[in-house]
Amino acid sequence: MTVHRDVSAPYKSLDRLSRLLLQPAMHDAGNMETKEVLWQELIRLRADEFEDLLALAGSHHVIVRALEAFLQEPGELRDNQITERALSALQIERARIKTALPILHGICQEFHALGFAPVVIKSLDHLPDLGSDLDLYADAEPEAIADLMRSRFGATVAPRSWGDCLANKWNFLVPGMPELVEIHIGRLGQTGEQVALASSLLERTRTISVGEMDFRVPSIADRLLISTLQRMYRHFYFRLCDIVDCIRLSETNGIDYYSLRSLAEATDIWEGAATYLAIISDYAARYRGKGLDLPAFVNATAKFGGEALHFRHGFLRVPIVPQAGKLYMLQFGAGLRRLQLRNSARLSLLPMLAAAAAIGKKLTGSDKGIW
Repeated sequence: MTVHRDVSAPYKSLDRLSRLLLQPAMHDAGNMETKEVLWQELIRLRADEFEDLLALAGSHHVIVRALEAFLQEPGELRDNQITERALSALQIERARIKTALPILHGICQEFHALGFAPVVIKSLDHLPDLGSDLDLYADAEPEAIADLMRSRFGATVAPRSWGDCLANKWNFLVPGMPELVEIHIGRLGQTGEQVALASSLLERTRTISVGEMDFRVPSIADRLLISTLQRMYRHFYFRLCDIVDCIRLSETNGIDYYSLRSLAEATDIWEGAATYLAIISDYAARYRGKGLDLPAFVNATAKFGGEALHFRHGFLRVPIVPQAGKLYMLQFGAGLRRLQLRNSARLSLLPMLAAAAAIGKKLTGSDKGIW
């Protein structure tokens, strides 16, 4: 796999983070020598270069994992300004997470007490890191959720974009925490077209423990499909956390690719899910020497792989034309064949929404209020 190269400082930071997070286990002298070379490179960074690396790690939701890996360096490489800055940054990020998680847990408990059955989506996928927003899915009336957030947490509703309204998504500002609480209500997908996936999500949840707190999260298949919707049909870029998280799922929990295919086909995004996995596998192979152990039917369905990625504006981008556009047309066509007319009508608005966002960003420098 070849990511179109960029010799800029952000690309160098991305490459260093990828090497730090994705290197194979240190079982032999060759790998240990490779890692020591990376450590030597990192501790020799200028202060501004290390700050750039920290900023990129934060935007890719891997700052805790990256710093923990860096601070495992041999003792003789310690006791320098870079190490001190790394320890400080790690303490700050852990403190942010330590503040956010109990609030998220409290919100979930309040929802559960009122029968709203909340599911934490996306945010806890990155543990020990945490996303920049706290995302929930709930099947309830928006007014009831808004009333709960106001009365129990003093929250206010953040301004909603056109995309938020289509997706039936609400953002809340909670006093005392910088993260938005983003609640998806009854629908998933950029235009809220994923009703079937949303309606069955609660049937397949599982419980995970974070310290002494329990959270309901999606099944592994649902988690991968939600990530697919976000990366292949909405944002069209990858973060390193997507790659690291999926590799960890593959190696620890295992992925039932047959169940994943069945669920993805029922929601018309199987081609996107297979492509998502192929991209991650290619990126893993580049840095680890081995990709995911994907079944042949996944590779056969994938429409492209990591060769399509390019690095721009701090992220690994998926080209919209023609790659992402083809996936959109496959999803749209499948919905029409199933006579899912309302959902297809919502989905048909996506190109216009994307065009409006692109024009708005070009004119004002931001797509705020649209996307």
